[in-house]
This record gives sequence, structure tokens and C-alpha cells, in this order.
Amino acid sequence: MAKPPAFFYFDLGNVLLDFDHRRAAQHMAAVAQVPPETVWQAVFASPLQTQYELGVIDDRQFYHAFCQTTGSHPAFEALQEASCLAFDCNAAMLPLVVQLGAAGHRLGILSNTNANHWRYCTDRFGIIPEEFEQTVLSYQVHTLKPAAEIYRIAAERAGVAPAEIFFVDDLLDNVAGACRAGFDAIQYTSAVDVGRHLLRRGVRCNY
Repeated sequence: MAKPPAFFYFDLGNVLLDFDHRRAAQHMAAVAQVPPETVWQAVFASPLQTQYELGVIDDRQFYHAFCQTTGSHPAFEALQEASCLAFDCNAAMLPLVVQLGAAGHRLGILSNTNANHWRYCTDRFGIIPEEFEQTVLSYQVHTLKPAAEIYRIAAERAGVAPAEIFFVDDLLDNVAGACRAGFDAIQYTSAVDVGRHLLRRGVRCNY
């Protein structure tokens, strides 16, 4: 039987939780009273979101840049909340994570995210802080997947060799970056598929 990985990292959006960027744009547009395409161009099709996820700008700086670019002035708290409403629980993945944790496996989150999204997810989805030993978040470490540096940091924090790390991400570029860093990485398609990959690696679970 294959030797199980020593550490398991999971992406946050569209692996542990569902997230739809277009939905986020729609919610933000509603509170800003501008068309969703205006928000899309201002945030997701521009460097703004990348700067936010890198931690180059904070919540207030993001807000001011958003207002300036879109020509709108929504309430700060309303815009912060609206940007988070596109998150939903991935009901298929969370039981798998609980099983891994209950079996004593070491777990972590490796995610490109911003401070507002992380606060929302930890407040709303209690399993996120409880089940994970390590959290490597782009806005805190100031580097993004698929850059080599974020995987180096993740391996260092896990305290194991990159080859002993199993990583799941929804984006192929991030999976490729992890593989280049020496991780055993797969692209997320479904919880059942993750379970099959785990079984091949000697990890028993009910999937």
C-alpha cells in the first residue's frame, strides 16, 4: 500500500467552499448601484483584486479604490458584506475534511484570498479555523499561487518535504505551480474524485 501523505493542503474557494466571482460582482453592484459589468471591470478584470489578495492594500484602501473606479459611494460595511455573499458551503467536501482530521491527519489551507473574505469565512463556517493546523493566506504572506514562494512557505510551515504534501486546488495553473514545487497536487473536480485520489495514496475515507 502507498505511504499516505504527511500533510494535506486545500484551497479555500471552490474546494472547501463554493465561490462565484460573477455572483460577487452582482452583489457588490447592487449595493453600489452600478451595473455588474462595471464592478467586474473595476475589481476582477483589473489589478485591484490581485493587490488586495497580495496584502498590498487593506480593506479601506480597497474600498476607496472601488469607489473611485466605479464612481459610486456604497457604505463601507455593505460593500464588504456584499463581496462575501458569493461564498457557500461545499457540503460534499467538509465531511471528507472532518474524516481526515478525525483520523489524525495534518491539514492546512493554502489560498489566494483577502482579509475580508477570510474573516467572513472563519466567522460563518466554523470548521475552517477548527480543523486546520496551518493557514497560508496570500494577503498575509504577500505572494500568490502559482508563484514558487507561496509553496515554499507552505512546505516550511508544514515541516515536511514538499513531496510529502498532498494539495487540492480548483485552478490548473495553481496545481501546476505546486507540482513544480514538488507537491503531490491534483485539480479539484468533485469530493468523490478527491476521495479516489486519497485512496490511491493509502488514505482510507468513506468516499
